[in-house]
Amino acid sequence: MKRIIFLLLFIFSLIPSFAQWKPAGDKLKTAWAEKIDVNNVLPEYPRPILERTEWANLNGLWNYVLVMAGLDQPVDFDGKILVPFPVESSLSGVQKMVGEDKEVWYKRNFTVPAAWKGKTVLLHFGAVDWKADIWLNDIKIGSHTGGYTPFTFDLTPFLNKAGDQKLVVKVWDGTDKGFQPRGKQTSEPRSIWYTPVTGIWQTVWIEPVSKKHIENIWIVPNIDKNQVSIQVESIAATFADVVEVKIFDGKNVVASSKASSTEKLDISIPEAKLWSPESPFLYTMKVSLHSSGLSVDQVSSYFAMRKISTKRDINGIVRLELNNKPHFQFGPLDQGWWPDGLYTAPTDEALKYDIQKIKDFGFNMIRKHVKAEPARWYTHCDQLGILVWQDMPSGDRSPQWQSQNYLSRS
Repeated sequence: MKRIIFLLLFIFSLIPSFAQWKPAGDKLKTAWAEKIDVNNVLPEYPRPILERTEWANLNGLWNYVLVMAGLDQPVDFDGKILVPFPVESSLSGVQKMVGEDKEVWYKRNFTVPAAWKGKTVLLHFGAVDWKADIWLNDIKIGSHTGGYTPFTFDLTPFLNKAGDQKLVVKVWDGTDKGFQPRGKQTSEPRSIWYTPVTGIWQTVWIEPVSKKHIENIWIVPNIDKNQVSIQVESIAATFADVVEVKIFDGKNVVASSKASSTEKLDISIPEAKLWSPESPFLYTMKVSLHSSGLSVDQVSSYFAMRKISTKRDINGIVRLELNNKPHFQFGPLDQGWWPDGLYTAPTDEALKYDIQKIKDFGFNMIRKHVKAEPARWYTHCDQLGILVWQDMPSGDRSPQWQSQNYLSRS
């Protein structure tokens, strides 16, 4: 009998995890839906403007349950959901409406690589719509509100010394019953109003850093001075710690500079190559943080030497300029919705494909409407040569000065 049980367990262990997931519903799917690997969902590093080599992706199959809002953490779960696709999407494998009366709970276990011992471990969420509460190993470690912004928690104090770590996330989203920015989401999709997006909808990942580490980089090019200003924001760094920046054209170092971690760097770029839609050249960077003579953190980044400005022409009409020359910006209103993933593109290839096709059609600009995209979308635009007009997602709970009866003739 024991041999039979062992054999059954062995057979079940060989069943691929995608057997636990398939797109829900029978509506339109993109070609990329068939390329999704539940063991490797959106595997690309999600933040190209500040990239580290060591990290671990937490996308994939999580446990989930929908319960009435305000209840304690559930013991039992309804099944599996594919993160980071919204609950209402086909690619989540769930495709259920949540609404303002319910909350969605997520749970998964993960392990911290042994090589990360002694490091600070950060947990990153690309975006969660709308209010998220997070627990690690049954300890609440924080909350976040806002459906379009990334957020981070330091997991280190709450990690088990070895073995599995239990991560639980609770999400509530009032959609059009709240005042939060939500773009065109509505509880009753119709006309120009779209399906709600609830829950985790961008990549979740962890990465190890030193106690002193780089948190953010502010980059401001100045083509009139052939110069770029770089402000590196760090955690726990002091005046005595040093930031080093190396700027590359391909593999060649074209400039470098060092400063105290509290200082801004103004770096000259000789004979700077300017970015344009016709020639989208990007400089790459290595940014290092040194403490007591040792490198404690290093990230990769990039920037473009370009300038957006306005100027009146000879007839007094204000014109948009790129790099001090009139530049007619021509592009579509892009709302960034996917029939199968809603806010979330099925793959990075799909995300890039949309932008490339817009470029192929002769446009040089995209007006991104009613949502903010994952960071990789903006990087693809930078690399392919597309200017971006970024709208702020609307809330639409204003004093209602306009009628929503758009089909009325009165």
